[in-house]
Amino acid sequence: MNFKDKKVLVCGIALSGISAAILLNKMGAFVTLQDIKTEDKIDYNDLQLIKDNNINLYLGKNPDDILYDIDYIIVSPGIPLTLPYIQKAKKLNIPIIGELELGYIFCKSQVIGITGTNGKTTTTTLVSEIIKNFKGKVYTVGNIGIPFTSQVLSINEDDICVAEVSSFQLETIKTFRPNIACVLNITPDHLDRHKTYENYILSKENIFSNQKEDDYLILNYDDKICFDMARKSKSKVIFFSTKEELDRGIFYKENNIFVKLDQEYVISTEKIKVLGLHNIENIIAAIAISECLKIPKNIIIETINNFKGVEHRIEYVTKINNIKFYNDSKGTNVEAAIKSIEAMERPILLIAGGYDKKVSFTEFAKVINKKVKQLVLIGESSDKIIEECNKLGYRNIIKVNTLEEAVKTCYIKAENGDCILLSPACASWDMFKSYEERGNLFKEIVLNLRGVDL
Repeated sequence: MNFKDKKVLVCGIALSGISAAILLNKMGAFVTLQDIKTEDKIDYNDLQLIKDNNINLYLGKNPDDILYDIDYIIVSPGIPLTLPYIQKAKKLNIPIIGELELGYIFCKSQVIGITGTNGKTTTTTLVSEIIKNFKGKVYTVGNIGIPFTSQVLSINEDDICVAEVSSFQLETIKTFRPNIACVLNITPDHLDRHKTYENYILSKENIFSNQKEDDYLILNYDDKICFDMARKSKSKVIFFSTKEELDRGIFYKENNIFVKLDQEYVISTEKIKVLGLHNIENIIAAIAISECLKIPKNIIIETINNFKGVEHRIEYVTKINNIKFYNDSKGTNVEAAIKSIEAMERPILLIAGGYDKKVSFTEFAKVINKKVKQLVLIGESSDKIIEECNKLGYRNIIKVNTLEEAVKTCYIKAENGDCILLSPACASWDMFKSYEERGNLFKEIVLNLRGVDL
């Protein structure tokens, strides 16, 4: 696409929208940045950055009135494609793409795309660390919090770009074609946005829809939905498993990871620092990607053994009076929270609840009933979780109004040898701007408990 002298509407003033607008401005486009928020609701630094780049603003309402004078629309991931003005733009045949697609259009290097319901950030971070230790240069972008468009003009042909990709971002691709794509797992999520589980799955499948025969697709052998994707792919498929021995692929068995691809070797998991079988899954997916890049096994093994995980994902915070605190604020869906609970080796006092994404909490309640000695709930989904737990006869539940109340309630009730785990199974948007804000506040509250007489 040639954006020079084109009139481009960028919808959404957040990291990706601002970054896309600045890139388009550099490409010679006439850019209008739109948001339903009014100017007084926009962060001062963001506003100054927009004005410094001579970008037009259209604030406080949807852009229906200006669509007739627009050549392209770039939508931020958080904007549903079902909005009336988006539907109107489609009828006017205005091309609509997302920030990920915009970044890809200008990218000169090979791209690795990683998606799935859970484990994306951990796997993306580990893959980037392995490549960095091999090549010294890697760009990590996408849903991990770094817009593709903010980095793309710095990416050279011989670099590697690793993109964490969400279902929202995959809804708006046209040409996005990762040389190596990875789907880690699929469980119901974001049904408030996608409406049906089938729509959610289809959005994830877009990650390999443009791949060709010489590309690679890494799939979870143990996940039936991922396994079935192999039949729909044109690319070379590599499977990974934590449950089955594979004749060709990568699998986990008895504290060892077996690599059976072009080179064959075994990695002991004894030195691995991250907790849980789900992290073994993330690690073997990262190994598969590294193998496609022909990275030497010694670099892969050394990086894995030194990897300490990512912030807000079963992140160890501290120990007070032999009570351990873990921040899993990134556990924003049921499956992620279940895996975190299962990874704990101590009796658990769990803090959960948050924004309701219209998913079932039935399986979550089953795990709580088996493994959680005390449940403390916050947020708008609290009553739904209570209802599911009550069906099983689980009654060790306290509902509070704030995260601080939740932490202090857990600490008062905790005993020597317990752990307090924040793993919400819900998004943060009912009470916080992001899971990062929620996790950071949790850590701040926990660290302030030292020396406090409750």
